[in-house]
Amino acid sequence: MSETYTVGIVGLGAIGLELARALDKGVPGLKLTAVAVRDAEKARAAMKDFKDRPLILDIAKLPRECDIIVEAAPSAIFEEVATAAIESGCVFVPSSCGQLLPRMHLVERAKETGARIIVPTGALLGLDAVRAAAEGEVESVTIQTRKPPRGLEGAPYLVQNNIQVLGINEPTLVFKGNAFDAAKGFPANVNVAAALAMAGVGPERTMVEIWADPGVTRNTHTIKVEAAAARLTMTIENVPTEANPRTGKITGLSILACLRGLVSTLKVGS
Repeated sequence: MSETYTVGIVGLGAIGLELARALDKGVPGLKLTAVAVRDAEKARAAMKDFKDRPLILDIAKLPRECDIIVEAAPSAIFEEVATAAIESGCVFVPSSCGQLLPRMHLVERAKETGARIIVPTGALLGLDAVRAAAEGEVESVTIQTRKPPRGLEGAPYLVQNNIQVLGINEPTLVFKGNAFDAAKGFPANVNVAAALAMAGVGPERTMVEIWADPGVTRNTHTIKVEAAAARLTMTIENVPTEANPRTGKITGLSILACLRGLVSTLKVGS
């Protein structure tokens, strides 16, 4: 890789556009070189004030220009983005990390091509502590997610089970199971659970509760870990983005922090 890492972003929605703006303002060691989007005209309009507008390319062409490819796109094209990055030996940074759980063959392929997959912390906290605890014995890992009903609307699990959340007037448990099943049923909502599972004891042993709660205005996640080295209880309340209530504002900032960590002389945390 070059001294300055070139970055490509797939998707300029709530996460991707914020990240693109931050990179355009200037981050030492990083240069936004290209984006891949569904609507090129809309992207040009969104980037009209950029100091150094990136190329707009097809997903397959991004690896020719970029060392790092950030996925900030709808889950339906996750594998296309991941495959393009991994086959070219790029650093792949997925925001939809829940899509990795049923596609661990991508990790094996990355070993063969020399690619790296770096999962940002996203809307979670305490992954350093969970990862450290998982080096020893871990009895249990659970995560409880509470979101305003609007932030869960349309999730495949709710649709398949005919669960209506918009009209509820009290906290309602809509899912209880492991992280693997949660990621399938709520692909736009539980990337936090997937990241926790990959940092800790795996998706089958990571237990998830999802609540539709009309009494909360923030996406709230509470993690509990019982381990030989420590007992952890952590809660984070994320402010949803205006553009997408399923996504917390901290998610894009987390990806930016992750990218800074790749090029920083001083990196804090594991």
